[in-house]
Amino acid sequence: MPDFPDNLRPREPNGPDILRNERERSPISAQEIGVHLFSHDGFLQRQARVLAILQREPLLKKTQQSQLSRVDRFKLAVARGKLIRRLQDIHGWSLEDYQMAHYLVDEPTPYHLHMQMFRTTVLEQASDDQQAFWLPKIERWDIIGAYAQTELAHGSNVQGIELEARWDPQTRSFVLHSPTLTASKWWNGTLGRMANHAIVMAKLRLPQSSGGWVSHGPQAFIVQVRDLESHLPLDGVVIGDIGTKYGYNTMDNAFMLFNNFRIPHSALLCRYVRVDPATGTFSKPEKPVAVYGSMTNVRARIVHDAGLALARAATVAVRYTAIRRQFRDRDSLEPNSSELAVLDYSTVQIRVLPLLAAAFALHYTGRAMYHSYQRTRDEIERGNFANLAYIHGLSSALKSLCTTMTADGIEVCRRSMGGHGFGGGSGLVQLNNDYLAKPTVEGDNWMITQQAASFIIKKMSAAAEASSEFCEDKMVVEFQAFLQHRDTTPGFDVLGNDEDLCASFRWRLASLAYETYDARIVNKRRWNDLLLQLHRLSEAQAQSFLISTFLESLISSRELSPPAREVLLDLFRLLALTIVKADSYEFLRCGAVERASLDALPNRIQALMARIRPHAVNLVDSWMIPDYLLDSALGRFDGRVYEDLWHRAYKLNPLNRVTFNPDYRNDEIVKGSGETGMAILSKI
Repeated sequence: MPDFPDNLRPREPNGPDILRNERERSPISAQEIGVHLFSHDGFLQRQARVLAILQREPLLKKTQQSQLSRVDRFKLAVARGKLIRRLQDIHGWSLEDYQMAHYLVDEPTPYHLHMQMFRTTVLEQASDDQQAFWLPKIERWDIIGAYAQTELAHGSNVQGIELEARWDPQTRSFVLHSPTLTASKWWNGTLGRMANHAIVMAKLRLPQSSGGWVSHGPQAFIVQVRDLESHLPLDGVVIGDIGTKYGYNTMDNAFMLFNNFRIPHSALLCRYVRVDPATGTFSKPEKPVAVYGSMTNVRARIVHDAGLALARAATVAVRYTAIRRQFRDRDSLEPNSSELAVLDYSTVQIRVLPLLAAAFALHYTGRAMYHSYQRTRDEIERGNFANLAYIHGLSSALKSLCTTMTADGIEVCRRSMGGHGFGGGSGLVQLNNDYLAKPTVEGDNWMITQQAASFIIKKMSAAAEASSEFCEDKMVVEFQAFLQHRDTTPGFDVLGNDEDLCASFRWRLASLAYETYDARIVNKRRWNDLLLQLHRLSEAQAQSFLISTFLESLISSRELSPPAREVLLDLFRLLALTIVKADSYEFLRCGAVERASLDALPNRIQALMARIRPHAVNLVDSWMIPDYLLDSALGRFDGRVYEDLWHRAYKLNPLNRVTFNPDYRNDEIVKGSGETGMAILSKI
């Protein structure tokens, strides 16, 4: 017997009809742009193939997971992590297939760091012999590993970590010891309850013949921390989960202390460093920054993934605000005119459409960054370290900018959808909470910009102090050109010429770089007094790279038809001019943009939004994000927003299946259960 609500339908116009009309009125093809975005690595084919397998698994259904307690949610994540690994064996998945499954299931499983940081560090910092021993165990999951660098009192400042690895020449082994409470490892994912091994960063200390110790800075050790049979911590290791967080609650972030814990000489990862077991002599790497390869790799991946995360939020926001109607047009001459789509309000467009543009920019930038990183790693294997400092600095700048843009952008998208954006049906609750880890993970976004700024200052120093001899360094050449013309006004046509728009970003970067160089190198100002300036310098470099890569990707693409390319170019212009408007003082002060152009910016931005608006739904469709991943009533591809919201509340909410006792005189919570509040607390 159907319930009364089963016969009700949303008022007209309904969501499916609205989205159908939106898609039909735009001449651009979502499929064409999707191929342009993802044709480089078979992403769409892999997504379709893996998705079909995942959707057949009851354990991977997402309908009830948000209702679980943290402990049950973690248990479910463990079960899912095991299942995904079994599916890899069953279907012969490649590493990319396995990573696609994790992307679609969309939760940081407790095994995540095993295949990311643990495996990557062994690949990059272990010797050939160590790799031959460890990699087969890692690939077969005979051991489960994590990466333990961050401590209770130190994160971005790796040099400040307190855990010690003391060399014992008598036994030819290292002794790991945590001398203080703040030396506890902290935040290390996969380690709290799951891993039995870890890459442990510890300060290497060697004994001196005259007595005392000499420190050789943080080094990486591969360490067994739990028994392989009982899974209990080994003697001398104190380890556990740190508890609930703002998000990432399916990850067992850890604490870990060592009490004079002995590890063999072979535990030191020795591709770039070595302690001679006979003499105790320490050999330094050719380039000290080489040991930071794992962090640079992860930062490159974070940049690459930022566009996908922001595209999800933009997809939900665009589809829902295209469907949602709110208020009549005040200037309409028709007395019974229909309500306007929320997306037709410029106050919504200015929040959502630049973020849609940013998703494309982040995608191109992440792809370029990842390819640059791979080329740099190949060069390092051939003994060429020339580009490592550049890629390390750029990855720091981009990680800071891109994760800030995405974390802030997800929240802006959520707010743009009004009241329903606050509900679980938005599909943004977990995405929002989990992504908030990114601005601090692998380096706080404000702290790591110092690494980028330091590199830029060195390049400006080289430009300022260089002779007229030929220089192959692109950044130095650009800085030299700026120094030769910095007293002139470049006169960039930022409103009419796309190349000039990119050039204005480069000019502004060079100007900030020179001012910072002058303050630090010429006038010897204290580093800490320049931190805000350094942050702006890093941000300017990242924005310049972001904007230039966006344009280059569109110009060089062979897959795009002229109509699609022009719409994407409008997105490029919207994003670039929105940044110029937000940072107008800097652009004006250094002459990168003229006052007349700034005065015309608001109208130009509004005109661009009006041109992009008819294509908005097709543009978000081009990301080919399946409903399984979105898990959003508001962002459904078919537009059945209100039906899904009602179904989730009426049919799926377990709270509605409980009859409570509202009488305050009675301690009973649920009718007929006899259970009290104290009884509930006693279960914890």
